[in-house]
Amino acid sequence: MPSRTETPDIYEDLRIKLITAQFSPGAKLKPADLRGLYGCSANTVRETLFRLASVGLVLFEDQRGFRVRPTNARRQHDLTTFRITLEQEGATQSMRLGGIEWEARLTAAHHKLSHIENQISKTGGIEPVLIPWCKAEWEFHETLVSACDSPILRSTFQSVYDQFRQQLVTRERNFGYFEGNIAEHQRIVDCALNGTAQDVRDALHDHLKRNLIGSQPDGMSSAI
Repeated sequence: MPSRTETPDIYEDLRIKLITAQFSPGAKLKPADLRGLYGCSANTVRETLFRLASVGLVLFEDQRGFRVRPTNARRQHDLTTFRITLEQEGATQSMRLGGIEWEARLTAAHHKLSHIENQISKTGGIEPVLIPWCKAEWEFHETLVSACDSPILRSTFQSVYDQFRQQLVTRERNFGYFEGNIAEHQRIVDCALNGTAQDVRDALHDHLKRNLIGSQPDGMSSAI
């Protein structure tokens, strides 16, 4: 079994922390502190942080070191626009190419996500299930595009999705949870399984459009 101090494991653990608000936006990431947390060498920590910087989750500046990427309305808008484009194209290709196996995986992923989101709705508490919810949310949207025939689209989608979540999943925004997500996720899966390509494109756009500049009334939470 891989040791926890191996770079891939540290990378994944830090990636999850960065997209689930375990670090504050703009916070310094000190290799010495992370070295103690993970019980590894300083070089391993720096290598991992540079990898996270290469996918847009961490910033590096000479003489200032590493820090969590701050939230920014303009960046949020750009990531939302790009995500909508990628997810619409990936989903419509998957509808055409995926077949019954893709439909079964999408149904299963949605069932898991729906179960967790309904639990959050009933209890009103998201923090106890924050990590499982975030993983289930990713699994649903990743499955939606998983049968498209472009590996570049799929890998780019993961990078954009992670950066998008990092912008929105903050304590101030209730970690990105929005009650309307339940109905919107249901509409997406219904359109993907029973609708047209335009139906699923519209459902995805409507699910994410509130994150665009000028589309979100004050105080409204954001869909993820």
